[in-house]
Amino acid sequence: MHIVTLDPSKGHELEAGVVVVGSGPAGAAAAFAVAQAGLAPLVIEEGALFEPSRLGQDGFRALSQLYRDLGGSLTSGPAPTPFLQGRAVGGTSVMNGAISWRLPKHVHEEWCRDDPSLEGSLPFDLVETVTDEVETRLNIRPTPPGIAGRNNELLAQGAQNLGLEHRPISRNVRGCEGRGQCIEGCPAGRKLSMDRSYLEAASVLGARVLPETTVLAVEHDGRRARGIIARTRGGHPLRIRAKVVILAASAVQTPVLLLRSGLVRPPTGFGFQAHPGVSVSGFFEAPVEVWRGATQGHEVIGLVHEGIKIEALGFDRAIASTRLLGVGQRLEEAMAQLAHYAFFGAAIRARARGRVSVGLRGKPRVEYSLLEEDLSKMRRAVSVLGQLMLAAGAERVFPGVHGFAAEVRHPVAMQAIERTGRLSPRAYQSVITHMFGTARMGSVRESAVVRPDFRHHDLDRLYVADSSVFPSNTGVNPQTSILALATLCGREVARAQA
Repeated sequence: MHIVTLDPSKGHELEAGVVVVGSGPAGAAAAFAVAQAGLAPLVIEEGALFEPSRLGQDGFRALSQLYRDLGGSLTSGPAPTPFLQGRAVGGTSVMNGAISWRLPKHVHEEWCRDDPSLEGSLPFDLVETVTDEVETRLNIRPTPPGIAGRNNELLAQGAQNLGLEHRPISRNVRGCEGRGQCIEGCPAGRKLSMDRSYLEAASVLGARVLPETTVLAVEHDGRRARGIIARTRGGHPLRIRAKVVILAASAVQTPVLLLRSGLVRPPTGFGFQAHPGVSVSGFFEAPVEVWRGATQGHEVIGLVHEGIKIEALGFDRAIASTRLLGVGQRLEEAMAQLAHYAFFGAAIRARARGRVSVGLRGKPRVEYSLLEEDLSKMRRAVSVLGQLMLAAGAERVFPGVHGFAAEVRHPVAMQAIERTGRLSPRAYQSVITHMFGTARMGSVRESAVVRPDFRHHDLDRLYVADSSVFPSNTGVNPQTSILALATLCGREVARAQA
């Protein structure tokens, strides 16, 4: 990979034909598409480059190295909720579970119903064709049984016993060894994260990557983008003049950059959507060892139509231990039996819409509050997760819901939570992993930030490639669909510059 190094003790001025802000799936795919057209983009990344030998350590060290705000970024609202984002060359792809899902057809149909122009500019057949390319480049294949691990096998067994449709998770890996370290970064380099796939391929075609650089704003003259204003690792000013700017910094960071650049017209920052996730733990007589096997290798898809997508969750010992109940002697006893715990989780396709704005010291402020219908889904998800555990043979289940039994041993009791569980966001231990919609795409300027060709409605030569342009959340893991749409964004830039 062609890494640009700058003297951190002074300021700099650079030039680039195309500058891409963000090196995660959106930035990497857009950069590769631009590089294929011979435009040699410069990719800016706030995080550092981590070679595999520096990855795969304990979960807490990974939080400090790879995650923004040590994994402690919080929404504001009735129940502040953590949202997870990576900060490294390769973005969140370095430390996610490598789960790959195509854009669901019914989601695309929803987008086109709300804005029929998208049917012409973003036809589903085109998205499918580009997704085929993504799957080939990233070697996306179902998790084989030999590396699944016991945690994934238990989810499959529970789903089979309950009659829920399930399958191995398709993942962007090559030669996976089942080390269970995806969320700490793969020390064997088997995960085809962006730093080991799209960015490497783009570099061969002339792309450059500038890490440890914080972008502050887009420079423009009110009519077109002129480049970016940034800060180097040493805290000195950096100005990059460019013909085209592509923002691919995430559905949280991109709207903040737009707002800090004076592009404040609504709906910029409005329409924030997400997949809040809940999880349940269970104790099994035989060892599970959730730190072995594919971190997330099996999923239940029988409830996706309800907006509930269930996955096995693997953790290293350090993170797994934080999910145990009790203090003192009780916690010590649970720690001694850590190998016997399994963890299942569910992502919720929430209907709530929030807002991203600029908070203190220019940092993002994310306002988000779940609707009652979202909480009903969350309550049902916890109930099903517990039933899956028990159906797989768990001796006892720990729902983790305030106001409900701390420990459950019978399916009937687990089913009861769907009727009696509190409809309060404070009752559930939730984490947000996927975010969307804060610079959404559309043909009508009053209700959209970018045009159907990814160009900003108000500023020429400024494009947005990440999940901020998605008109809604997808209900499934979005990495593959982000890659597909960002590829189309990069091709639009190349076409416009031809």
